[in-house]
Amino acid sequence: MSRLVVVSNRVAMPGENRAGGLAVGLLAALRERGGLWFGWNGRITRDAGGRIEEQSDGDIRYVTMELNRRDYDAYYNGFSNRTLWPLLHFRLDLVDYDRATREGYRRVNALFADRLAPLLREDDTVWIHDYHLIPLAALLRERGVGCRMGFFLHVPMPSADILQALPDHARLFQSLYAYDLVGFQTVRDVERFLAYARLFGGGRPLGDGLLEAPGGRRLRAGAFPISIDTALIASQARAAMSKPALRDLRESLTRRQLAIGVDRLDYSKGLPERFHGFERYLERHPDQKGSLTFLQIAPVSRGEVAEYQSLRNQLEQIAGHINGAHAAPDWTPLRYVNRNFAHSTLTGFYRMARVGLVTPLRDGMNLVAKEYVAAQDPDDPGVLLLSLFAGAADELQQALLVNPYDLDGVADAIATAAAMPRAQRIERWRAMMDVLRENDINAWRRRYLDALDAV
Repeated sequence: MSRLVVVSNRVAMPGENRAGGLAVGLLAALRERGGLWFGWNGRITRDAGGRIEEQSDGDIRYVTMELNRRDYDAYYNGFSNRTLWPLLHFRLDLVDYDRATREGYRRVNALFADRLAPLLREDDTVWIHDYHLIPLAALLRERGVGCRMGFFLHVPMPSADILQALPDHARLFQSLYAYDLVGFQTVRDVERFLAYARLFGGGRPLGDGLLEAPGGRRLRAGAFPISIDTALIASQARAAMSKPALRDLRESLTRRQLAIGVDRLDYSKGLPERFHGFERYLERHPDQKGSLTFLQIAPVSRGEVAEYQSLRNQLEQIAGHINGAHAAPDWTPLRYVNRNFAHSTLTGFYRMARVGLVTPLRDGMNLVAKEYVAAQDPDDPGVLLLSLFAGAADELQQALLVNPYDLDGVADAIATAAAMPRAQRIERWRAMMDVLRENDINAWRRRYLDALDAV
């Protein structure tokens, strides 16, 4: 079995409290095969940047690199998050068309290639992650690297017309042809990529995900829906019920049902629409008014970006309006919280909630939806209300699937979830839980690496 080399924007170092679902899966793969994890270490330096640090833990080497402020601003804050993020989430109105950040993005990817290439062996398997590093394989090929390389896009792949709107789009997206396997979250994402390749990228789809690039090189594209550590989430949720934070939340509800949303504060998550949908629920279903409290947890992210500051202000205004119009002396309908909680505590919140609200406008997968299901009490599970535009909707068909733009539809789905009989809740939950047990984070990474090994 060849050595595995994982490359990502950030590296989950030993001892760091950053071991989310992706890190768990990647670390398991690295432990199985032995290998190296390469990426940025999160530090910003005043010098030229690019300095390498190494650390080992068993058979895994962690090799990380510093960035200077100029490169960080152009590559990360700039092109990755102000250009590619909105583009890939179908938000052309928010795309920043800045040539300087585009060149900074390519400059940092070239720096990654310069530092990584000397570390690679001809028989390595390299697995590169996400939109920060799209051109990395092409840059490694330019430096003489011939080993097998795969890429996985964690966010959505939009339609060909949207990708075409990016200036110099072919230079960026045709660099994906340097990979041997390009992985996406859903079949729709694969189809959109192949359509772009055919219409604007000079590629020729040959069927079954096989693509012939200009010049005759062939690669494969496939869908590999990412997942969670299902058993761990279920165990964490059970254990969390004895935590003080869970006891305090339960007492504060005074026997009312709980609806919960947990999202990073981002315009792709559809939070204003969700708030308005909850408001519409209060208006359309007065018979349930006062029986359900909605807790929205939305930790601030990218707080220095103007669009995110505006979103936070907008949500605070909507929340104040809803509570001002509908609250009672003993009941606040909407609790809006901008802080982080330990993941083990969040799983307890999920378990306590009768309704899980996961309504992004676009999402590659959305693991909160899967964690909500895994966290439920098998004897008295809650109901997942899930956006049709989240990748998770392809697998979790027994959720109440909604269009987040349809406020009346969201309102009625909340009412349906709140009143759903226990037997029906159990039936829906079991079907979704069977999917999550069979397709957990370890099944995901095995399927991807098996497909990459087979190319």
